[in-house]
Order: sequence, then C-alpha cells, then structure tokens
Amino acid sequence: MIPTEEAMYRALEERHGKELQKRFASASVAVCGLGGLGSHIAFALARAGIGRLILIDFDKVEITNLNRQQYKADQIGLDKTEALKRNLKEIAPYVQTETFCEKLTEKNIPELLKEADIVCEAFDDPESKALLTDTVLSLMKEKYLVAASGMAGLESGNIICTRKITDHFYLCGDGVSEVTDGMGLVSARVMLCAAHQAHMVLRILAGRYDA
Repeated sequence: MIPTEEAMYRALEERHGKELQKRFASASVAVCGLGGLGSHIAFALARAGIGRLILIDFDKVEITNLNRQQYKADQIGLDKTEALKRNLKEIAPYVQTETFCEKLTEKNIPELLKEADIVCEAFDDPESKALLTDTVLSLMKEKYLVAASGMAGLESGNIICTRKITDHFYLCGDGVSEVTDGMGLVSARVMLCAAHQAHMVLRILAGRYDA
C-alpha cells in the first residue's frame, strides 16, 4: 500500500527537520539531460522531497543506457522523460514532475528554465554542456547552476569533488576524465558525480553555499 502524502512528508521531516524539509518541498529544480548523471540526480532529489522537478531530454531509452542509468529493460524505446517520470512516481509518488521532450537551444532555454530555482547540467555532449552553461550564466544570472565535468573510466572515485566556480556556479567531477575507445562511462563513478551534484543542490537549498 502506498503511504499518504502526509505520511511521507512527515517521514521526511523526521529525517531532515521541519525547516529544511519545508525548503526542499518548496523548491523547483531543473535536470537537463536524463542519462547517467541526470537520472540519478532526479532520483536523489525526489527521495529528498524536492517539491518540483523539471525534467528535460529529447532521447529515448536504449539498451546501452541500462549499465548506468535509472531505467528498466522493458522501457527501451520510451522517451526518457516519460520513463523517468514513471520510475520517480514509484519511489516518490507525490513529487511534481514537469517534462519536456525536446532539445535545448539558446532560444528555448530561458522559457523552459524560467521557473527553476536551481539548474543541473547533466549532458554527456560537450556542445550541449557549453550551450546550457553559457546561456544560464549570461542570461539567467539569478539562478544557481550545478554542472559536471570528468567522471569517465575507472580512476579513483576519491578525486571526484565539487568546486565553487562563482557565487552561482558549481562544477562537480574530476575535471579531466573523458570517454575513450578503451574505456567509457562506468556506472559507479557516474553515480558518484551525480551524487555530488544532487548533494550540492540540497546544500544550496539549505543555505550552505560553500562547496
């Protein structure tokens, strides 16, 4: 039996405290890119009781996603936005989710992200990363941006960290590891970086702005 919304909220209050949970519940966070980073970020934030998640991606679930992303084998072929929304409802049935199955452009970014308090950059494509980062930092300076760089391969997980670049810009990862022909994205290391991003979002909402 699924617990009531009130029961689940009170359980989160017991874990986080009333004031902090109130902040989480009133927050709106955009996750741009719903792959290895974004799907794990969304799961962590939903479990924490973030009130509203704006989920953006234009891809469909593929078999090669299953090694590191929060999707199921029977969801292959579905839009990632729809599949992730379903999966989030299983663990956090009362989270508000708004989905956009489209590619971000310089023109649509301000409109799609206008209601987000914090933006998570979770793309695996360098051009998309640069476009989102540049647009948010130049046109949406009031928003917090939590981005990622460097999480591929089997290097030590201990070198993944969170750095504060500017007052509103944080960067998670080791800053150097890239996908190569011999080594791609390994699930555990990608999850570590995603956890750093999700945790930084929660720290910002808690008013703790140091990295």
